[in-house]
Amino acid sequence: MNETLYVSRTGEGAPPLVLLHGFAGTHRVWDGVRAALGGSPGVLAYDLPGHGGSLGFPEAGRAGPAAKAILADLEDRGIDRFHLAGHSFGGAIAALTAIGEPKRVLSLTLFAPGGFGPEINTPLLWRLAEAGNAADIRDCLTAMSGRRPLVAEGVVREAEAMRTAPGQLAMLRNVCGLIARDGRQGVISHEKLAALTMPVHVVWGALDTVLPARQAHDLPPHFVLHTFPHLGHMLPEEAPQEMAHILARALG
Repeated sequence: MNETLYVSRTGEGAPPLVLLHGFAGTHRVWDGVRAALGGSPGVLAYDLPGHGGSLGFPEAGRAGPAAKAILADLEDRGIDRFHLAGHSFGGAIAALTAIGEPKRVLSLTLFAPGGFGPEINTPLLWRLAEAGNAADIRDCLTAMSGRRPLVAEGVVREAEAMRTAPGQLAMLRNVCGLIARDGRQGVISHEKLAALTMPVHVVWGALDTVLPARQAHDLPPHFVLHTFPHLGHMLPEEAPQEMAHILARALG
């Protein structure tokens, strides 16, 4: 398997926006957001280790090594400073990336990020890891979404196609076991988050069934919180226009 990180790059605007998807996704979860943002700025949307085009990348499922891998890849591309956004597991990786190299991150936007509290819906996460056909995937994504219309069939097809790669389902099970160890997730130090000085936006859906919205109740005072009463966990896919608006604000 290919031991490199896959990235989808569009636009040439600098500094670029780096996008990190959540568990069991790929860079394609950002398609609606990218379309809403238009041609500027430049965007790099990664497949995280163990997912999609980065299936064979080492140490898949651990947020810390993933953050270091993203930073190293950006450095190899000659990208010194960038805006950063992540959803769910990708949000945890984004936060650790900003903590690791704060001077390189111009803004940080976290959509229902992992690591902000120990609670996580482990049974639902395992259902998603085991879902291998369209019907099961659709049921999981619907359970993870809020009150917007049903999950788009294109999203379901993309998720199903991703799982056809040899070893992908086994890898998702492995990653799931690392994310939700003993029914809980790892927690990022509040002190380290509070020490971040770049603009930070945190977005949460009140109907999130994966990571409870109360995990956003004790944010550092300089973080900007955006809450959506009718959205669930799948924010980039449920409401791409709204999420793009928040990103545009972060980009300034």
